[in-house]
Amino acid sequence: MRITPPLLFCLLLGLATASTADQKTIYGLNEYARIMDFDLELPAKLDTGAMTASLSAHHIQRFERDGETWVRFQLDNGDAEGKPIERPVSRISRIKRRAGDFDPEEGKSYTARPVIELQLCMGQTLRTIEVNLTDRSAFQYPLLIGSDALSEFAALVDPSIKYVAGKPACPAPETTPGE
Repeated sequence: MRITPPLLFCLLLGLATASTADQKTIYGLNEYARIMDFDLELPAKLDTGAMTASLSAHHIQRFERDGETWVRFQLDNGDAEGKPIERPVSRISRIKRRAGDFDPEEGKSYTARPVIELQLCMGQTLRTIEVNLTDRSAFQYPLLIGSDALSEFAALVDPSIKYVAGKPACPAPETTPGE
């Protein structure tokens, strides 16, 4: 069999595409995620149209500690007596407001949200991702995972399926003695 240049090109292109796809994991529109930092499992919406991940929280207060910005908040998981959580702020994100959320008197077309780093497990994959804190109580899913975090998970999202990764099954992160 003689392989012509166009056929060779198609074969090589097919191999390149297959090797790229082999490195990706297919997730559904919704998946269970475990926030390792809080040992909390939540249903999440995977949203390729959102850039950042968002976690539902309330009583969000920024404060200074040792010259750095920190945030104190409570998780919005239905537990009104939940303990306040404190974490260092990685950065402040500017989230575009939707048309219905824009207040012309305020004059800002964005909302400033504190961003923290959390270890998140989906399926058997554990990654550290950035998550902004906001009140998501009006939404069905307390955790939204946007495209930045999905890239960290090497995720392909198939919106026609749900919960294909199963329950999170990541081993606990290793710690060094004395931690």
